[in-house]
Amino acid sequence: MSDVKKLREETGAGVLDCKKALDEANGDYGTALELIKAKGVAKADKKSDREIGAGHLEAYLHGGRIGVLLELGAETDFVTKSEGFREAAKNIAMQIAAMNPDSIEALLEQEYFIDPSLNIQEYIKSVIAKVGENIKVARFTRYEV
Repeated sequence: MSDVKKLREETGAGVLDCKKALDEANGDYGTALELIKAKGVAKADKKSDREIGAGHLEAYLHGGRIGVLLELGAETDFVTKSEGFREAAKNIAMQIAAMNPDSIEALLEQEYFIDPSLNIQEYIKSVIAKVGENIKVARFTRYEV
């Protein structure tokens, strides 16, 4: 049960999904984690065509010299108010401040500075898998003095 709890905390997947992944992986935690991540990406891909109906503006200042204003969209207000979504908005705004992408497409292709094994698009898909709704970067602006 401790592996189920650990998988659930790490991935945001349901208890049943975690238990099934561990059963499929014959109790191997690493394999179960990969199975859950793969299923999460598949779920995220299925949600990518859904309409964005709500949004959140995230402001980030770094050292009083760099500022970012990010508009991140989701399907509902309920998700935009969730902790996972808000954390993602902050992390993406920090990414923009640190890496200075010149477009949304460039941002999505960048290596995620918090976890270099992912790019930003993959990071967003992992958040989609956790919150259960489509998420899109609508626009952003970065200022530097």
